[in-house]
Amino acid sequence: MTHARSSARPSRLRPLLLAALCGALCATAPAIAQTPPAAAGAANQDSSIVLIGKDGWLFPAWGSLTDVDAPAIARNTQLIAQARTALAAAGVKLEVLVLPDKALFYEDKLPDGKRLGEAVRGRYALVHDGLETSGVPSVDALQVLRQVKQGGQEVFYRSDQHWTQPAADAVASAVAAQIRQQVPSLAGEAGTGMALGSEIKERRFGDLAELFLTEEQRRSIGRDTFTVRRQAEQQSLLDDAPAPVHVTGHSMVQPYFGFPQKLSNVLDRPVSVNWKPGNVGHWVMLLEYLESPEFRAHKPQVLVWQMFEPSYVQGPDARGQWDNASIMTPQQWTARLNKALGQ
Repeated sequence: MTHARSSARPSRLRPLLLAALCGALCATAPAIAQTPPAAAGAANQDSSIVLIGKDGWLFPAWGSLTDVDAPAIARNTQLIAQARTALAAAGVKLEVLVLPDKALFYEDKLPDGKRLGEAVRGRYALVHDGLETSGVPSVDALQVLRQVKQGGQEVFYRSDQHWTQPAADAVASAVAAQIRQQVPSLAGEAGTGMALGSEIKERRFGDLAELFLTEEQRRSIGRDTFTVRRQAEQQSLLDDAPAPVHVTGHSMVQPYFGFPQKLSNVLDRPVSVNWKPGNVGHWVMLLEYLESPEFRAHKPQVLVWQMFEPSYVQGPDARGQWDNASIMTPQQWTARLNKALGQ
C-alpha cells in the first residue's frame, strides 16, 4: 500500500494544496504516527509489536504500560522551555500541543492481563503540569478529548494510531482559543481562513493493521471507516498572504485528519504546516522548519509544535527510537535552534 507523502517544507493550507492532497492523501492510508525504526524493519516478521486487544482494537506495543521516566520528561521540558524563550526573542510565540496516548481512552480494550500502571495514567498530567510550570503554553488535549469521548464520539480509530476528525476538530478549536488569548490581533484579514468542505467516508485497514499484522490477522480485525473532508467549493485559489500561524509535528497534524484546516477555519486566518512520520521526531521537525527559507522569509506570529505523549520522554539523542539521521545531542539541537533564530 502506498503511504501518504510527508512534508518536510511548509505547505500552505489553501485549495491548490488540498486539491493535490485529495489524490495523495484521501485515497491512501496516512503515514504512521510513531513507528520506531526497529519496528518498521520487523513489520513483516513479528506482529508482537502490536497489541491485539478486545473487539479488534489495536495498540502499539513498543512503549511501557507501567513505567515512566520522570527525570527524562523534566529534562525535555527544560529544552522546550529554552525553545520558547528563544522563539519569543525572535518575535514568535510558541504553543506546544502534546497529544495523549490512545490507551488512556481505551484501556478496557487492551488484551486480557494488560493494564496501565498508575504512573502511566498520570504521565500526561506530569508532562502538561511541567510545561505550565515552565511557562510554556500548552492546551490540555487530554481533557478536551475526554469530553469528546464522553459525548459519544470516538477519539482514535480502532486499528490505527491516528485520531478521528471529531477529536482533531475539538483540539484545533481549543488551540485556536489559546492562540487568540496569546495574540488577540493576528495578522491578515478576516475571511482568509480555510472553509471546511463536506465529509466523505472511506473503508480501509488502519495503519497498525496494515503495517504490522499478517494477512490472516488483518482479515480477522477488519477495516475501519475513516471520515475526511472534501475541498470546499467556495475556496479561492488566489490567496497568497503569509500565514500568521504555523504547525509543525508528525502525521497526526497532516491535512488528512483535518487539524490544520479546522485551526485555520476557527482562527479565520491562513495556517501553514510541515510534518513527517513520527519516527523522525518532533525535535528535528522543529529545526527543519526554523532552518527553512519559508521561516526566514515569513516568520509566523505563533508556532504550534505538536508532539506525542508516549514519545515525550525521548530527547533529541534517543538512539533506537528516532530515525538515525534525526539523532543529535541536546547541545547540538540547542545550537542549531539558536543559529536558525539568529541568536
